[in-house]
Amino acid sequence: MNEAIVYINGTFVPWQEATVHLLSHCVGRGSAIFEVLGFQEISEGRAIFRLQDHLDRLFRTAELLDMEIPLSREECGRAVLKTLRKSRARDGMIKIICYYPQIAFDVNPPQRTLDVAVCVIDSRSYGDGSSGSFDHGATVGISRWRKLDPHTVPIEAKAAANYLNGMVARSDARRRGFDFALMCDTEGYIAEGATESIFIVQGGTLLTPALGRVLDGITRRSLLEVARTEGIETGEAHLPPTLLFEADEIFLSGTPNKLIPVKKIEDRVMRDVPGPVTRALSGIMEKILNGEDRRFEKWSTTVDSEW
Repeated sequence: MNEAIVYINGTFVPWQEATVHLLSHCVGRGSAIFEVLGFQEISEGRAIFRLQDHLDRLFRTAELLDMEIPLSREECGRAVLKTLRKSRARDGMIKIICYYPQIAFDVNPPQRTLDVAVCVIDSRSYGDGSSGSFDHGATVGISRWRKLDPHTVPIEAKAAANYLNGMVARSDARRRGFDFALMCDTEGYIAEGATESIFIVQGGTLLTPALGRVLDGITRRSLLEVARTEGIETGEAHLPPTLLFEADEIFLSGTPNKLIPVKKIEDRVMRDVPGPVTRALSGIMEKILNGEDRRFEKWSTTVDSEW
């Protein structure tokens, strides 16, 4: 990573110089907002998955938190593509971070306008500490910590401070010997993992918690659209935890791992992991990411695209 270049406010700086002060508002108050995008090599070159959707959600987060991004969506998209062109990474993650770098002691930020940074991270250089794989599945523990209540903070905002919630949940699950955590919301319904959406297959229907209490995940959105295109019935609803112990299949989804089958939830061991619906959706997603399914080619933005 020492050779990597980072975009900050229209210029490129060496990796080691992409820093802020320890007493900056974004560090002290967790006031950074961000998006994490995946990219990989396809026949047309390196391609970013659903760039426009990520930008839309970034600007929605800024709106919810009364923050101002000093770039338009188009300018932000061009910054992402320019940064990727400067990188030699063939596949990995791109992180857009908008933050307050100023030293500040007040709970309120010193200004509405954010600084903007874009980082490209080679897949060989990162890891989120998650266990499990598609072929072997993962274990999930139901956390004692509840998902943030939508009446306390806008939970659809992808803000750094909100992820303390997921951190304590996953730490709790790891202490209990599980790979991942699953949180319920404050009313007791299934919500989501620390950084993952959850899907349940019951009688051939693909179910996931309704929006309003969980993040509007880009991968979550993609899987629902793929399933409907394939004729798989879907449902978004308030799901009771009892479903976890009756479901035919369970899987997690997110940007780094599009689908991870759950082989064990608390003390329930799942059979035939991955199941048929999970395996079918994973196969289609792999083709989409590789640029092989033209039905969803609009989801890919190649590195040399005009923006």
